[in-house]
Amino acid sequence: MALADEGTPFTDIAAGGWVARMPARMRPYLLLARLDRPTGIWLLFLPGAWGILLARAPARESARLLLLFALGAAVMRAAGCVVNDMWDRDLDRRVRRTAGRPLASGALGLRQAALFLAALLLAGLCVLVQLDRLAQVLGAGSLLLVAVYPLAKRFTWWPQLVMGFTFGAGAPVGYAAAAGRIDGAWAALYAAAIFWDLGFDTVYGFQDMEDDAVIGIKSTSRRFAHRPRAFVGAAYALTLAALATAGLLAGLRPVFLAALAVPAVLLARQVAGLSVTDPAACLRLFKLNRATGLAVALALAAGRV
Repeated sequence: MALADEGTPFTDIAAGGWVARMPARMRPYLLLARLDRPTGIWLLFLPGAWGILLARAPARESARLLLLFALGAAVMRAAGCVVNDMWDRDLDRRVRRTAGRPLASGALGLRQAALFLAALLLAGLCVLVQLDRLAQVLGAGSLLLVAVYPLAKRFTWWPQLVMGFTFGAGAPVGYAAAAGRIDGAWAALYAAAIFWDLGFDTVYGFQDMEDDAVIGIKSTSRRFAHRPRAFVGAAYALTLAALATAGLLAGLRPVFLAALAVPAVLLARQVAGLSVTDPAACLRLFKLNRATGLAVALALAAGRV
């Protein structure tokens, strides 16, 4: 299912907190954009931050790009959620966790969602034009992946891999924006983001396996439910290998490799604690990836000093 990050195994909505204090007309849009659940924004932003830090641009330029990518991640994550829910509104009604989403429940209509999506894409364009031409081309190209990703689970057992290419695209765009080029380090970092996303979205998907089986939705979560630790562990091992390769190709200091021990421990903790029969635990492990991604970013920052 789509990238989301709060709630319980039986709902996809976290309507309390600051959302409950907003005007009633705004609340369905906030929930549609998942703005009440920030983990997804972090998971979209962090690969971009990895790319910016790996490229070792001057500190002032790196700070400017990090701010732009933070804004872009918030906007494009929201846009991706809107696209996903537009495609999936009929399926969402049949899954307990997602039945309360604004489009599935009827709180918003397709026309309202389309207008909201147009506004989000316009805001994303305003961010994109602040980047150089290479990054603009790569960023615009990633929009095609955002549009088709929700369809993947209807046709392949590997929608989480498609999600990796989609939500991991911030890594190559961030590197290109900071370095102004494409090279081996760029490719290795993109691979790391793809494998990381593949792993954590598989963990996330274990929440919905029963409902997905009933309605015929495919996923790596269902495909590898009989050996979840082996599959997720392999995805995370490839993540670490690709990160190490990217750091070596980019000429980072050896402290980077040593600092990768922290995210390695966090990833290993997810694998060790994984239980496909405990959706609440899967959600907790999924959320641990914010800390994991931040640990990678700190390792990259240490290696560039």
